[in-house]
Amino acid sequence: MTAVLAEDVPPATSRAKPWLASYPAGVPSQIDAGRYRSVVELLDEALRLHAHRDAAICMGQRMRFDELDRLSLQLGAWLQTQGLKRGDRVALMMPNLLQYGVTLAAVLRAGFVVVNVNPLCTTRELEHQLKDSGARAIVVLENFAHTLAQVIDTTDVHHVVLASMGDLLNWWKGPLVNFAVRHVKKLVPEFRIKVGNGRTVVHFHEALRHGERLRLKKPTLGPDDVAFLQYTGGTTGLSKGATLLHRNIVANILQVEAWFQPTLAKLPADLQLTNVCALPLYHIFALTACFMLGARMGHLNILVPNPRDIPGFVDTLRGHKLHIFPAVNTLFNALLAEPAFARLDFSELVISNGGGMAVQQATAEKWLRVTGCPVVEGYGLSETSPAATINPLDQHVFSGSIGLPIPGTEITIRDDDGQDVPLGERGEICIRGPQVMAGYWRRPDETANAMHADGFFKSGDIGVMDERGFVRIVDRKKDMILVSGFNVYPTEIEQVVSLHPGVRECAAIGVPDAKSGEAVKLFVVKSDPALAEEDLASYCAQQMTAYKRPRFIEFCDDLPKSNVGKILRRELRTQPG
Repeated sequence: MTAVLAEDVPPATSRAKPWLASYPAGVPSQIDAGRYRSVVELLDEALRLHAHRDAAICMGQRMRFDELDRLSLQLGAWLQTQGLKRGDRVALMMPNLLQYGVTLAAVLRAGFVVVNVNPLCTTRELEHQLKDSGARAIVVLENFAHTLAQVIDTTDVHHVVLASMGDLLNWWKGPLVNFAVRHVKKLVPEFRIKVGNGRTVVHFHEALRHGERLRLKKPTLGPDDVAFLQYTGGTTGLSKGATLLHRNIVANILQVEAWFQPTLAKLPADLQLTNVCALPLYHIFALTACFMLGARMGHLNILVPNPRDIPGFVDTLRGHKLHIFPAVNTLFNALLAEPAFARLDFSELVISNGGGMAVQQATAEKWLRVTGCPVVEGYGLSETSPAATINPLDQHVFSGSIGLPIPGTEITIRDDDGQDVPLGERGEICIRGPQVMAGYWRRPDETANAMHADGFFKSGDIGVMDERGFVRIVDRKKDMILVSGFNVYPTEIEQVVSLHPGVRECAAIGVPDAKSGEAVKLFVVKSDPALAEEDLASYCAQQMTAYKRPRFIEFCDDLPKSNVGKILRRELRTQPG
């Protein structure tokens, strides 16, 4: 297996780096990205150093780092006996559960590549990711196995591990939770996955039990081996895998740690910090900020499987001392609207990091009033593992800035010709650093289009940098829509909708939304006069994950076009209503 690697680039030049003078005291300008040869080396060290600490808590069940160590070795050893080769891709399709951390560590420690999958994705989306990645195995929560069952025969998946909600809970709670999920709440739709002809289906606890008798064969992994395929929207309508190497992930963990360390060093040395892990671990933000950084620093992660249940979420946090709270603007807002949230203990909360979408000023100011901790906004993408910029952690006044380039990271603002623009002028935000992906999985053309010759990644976001090195986003170059921190690409929406027999042509844009930052609005020219909004909404619900579905549908007689027939989305964005 080979990754699509970006062209070799020259070392960093002596270009001006005004942000370094604005760094908080104690934050270094560089990190040693070669300190660990792989994520596994870093993870093995963390599991050993923090063995007797709690690593995570979920539904009242605690798991220590030594248990995470033991169980991931068992599962990894079992996976190695299934005919998988070093570098094979293994998909993970689960919400935030104890099983997720065990599986993630197992796949990496066994020498395989993690393919993170949104458990709420549709059959179309799942089929594409499994086929594109060439995944040979998948670990899926049984609640979502019905989606897998509909597409597995078209993929190369040979091994299915079925997890249940209660698998890692204690002897009495686990069966009780599974019974309630399956038979009371009826959250496990019927499914049937055929076995035979090389395909196996086993339950998560069975794989662990078999692994008890096995010994993991530690693979030799290097910095240029692939660790993750993080699928992100594609301008062609198909999601593409950002190829994240072991060195990319290691670098970003160490970069964020270096940024956080001066603030965390002010706390008692023996204090175990608690992360609120409500953002989904299949998303790059939580993957790095919660699981990876949490393991590195020995934090306790409070896993929240369903953050949409705000009263239940708040109840989960009750009784805990909270220290680090990553979230997107919509989640901050939803929690602030819950009266019980203000009664939680925020006395030790020191970092509230916002990302994934723009944090609104009103939200940041209310969060500060309620918790006493400022929201510190950062910026990154799946392609940058993800963090590229973060604001100083002691910044109490909302600025609207996405912060300063983190250690080892360079940001330049460039015009359409690829030339740097002066400070204060608008241009595309371009990023270079050890956390930048190797390329898009098996898409050399898209990789080439996304990179400058000198190694700077084109973010597609339009921004400005001031004389102190702070960056502010002012617009997006691409037509990407940001819904609750998730990228939604209009082309993908349009391609799906255009397949409906009642649609002649369509166009999708993003419109402001108080809850999700942006929502999808769809303009449709009918081919069938009888087509109703309800029909199209139902069709979209079957074809697309919830956050991608159009919130608004408007029928029209025609769409604005250029002289070569290209639909002009920018004109749709300027229309009233």
